[in-house]
Amino acid sequence: MIATPDDYSQFPSEHLPDLGGAYCFTYVRGLTPEELVTRLGVRVEDCSHMTLDELTQDSYSGSYERRTFGAVAIGDWVLLVEANGSLGVTDEIITPLSAGTRLVSHFYLDIKCMDYFHWLEDGKARFEFLNQDGYSHWIKDGKIQLEFRYREGYSEEMPDELAETMKRIDSVYPEFTDPHEGPAFLLAERLTGITMTRQLLEESTYLCGVVPEPR
Repeated sequence: MIATPDDYSQFPSEHLPDLGGAYCFTYVRGLTPEELVTRLGVRVEDCSHMTLDELTQDSYSGSYERRTFGAVAIGDWVLLVEANGSLGVTDEIITPLSAGTRLVSHFYLDIKCMDYFHWLEDGKARFEFLNQDGYSHWIKDGKIQLEFRYREGYSEEMPDELAETMKRIDSVYPEFTDPHEGPAFLLAERLTGITMTRQLLEESTYLCGVVPEPR
């Protein structure tokens, strides 16, 4: 199943209002939920299984600093879901979490209009959208160019895997469309092969825990 831009244009804010205003989705290839939990510094025996509704309620029931997550296996990937959380766009979390593999994440917080998107390979950033800064690579005068010249480690050329998707985004979405309005989900689908749907989120059972605050 390949989603269209219209499929994602109101997702998840319209379909999942409790989650849609503050969420973070993180995809990590080649790990099990238990392995991901361990990489996050959480003991598997301290985790419990929850539905999306239970995870969302639990995430909002504690303090703002309580970093709650849910993890579920999807094919060769594990999906980390956060309601009102930002582990998936925190550098000190995602850099080691992506060690030896691919990580893709998207964060959105509506009350501050904050959008972030990351693609990492083995701890190194390949492509990003950063709030206020925009995309690390974009299309100008028909050519894809590097925008983040002040950041080290980026290729001067758009990674081949995203070139066609970025052209598609440029052609079907209005100028200045924010990632959460559809583009982030198309990018994530291209990089992971996973089509994000309401059914996928609601019908999954998550291994849930809390990441300890750094000391």
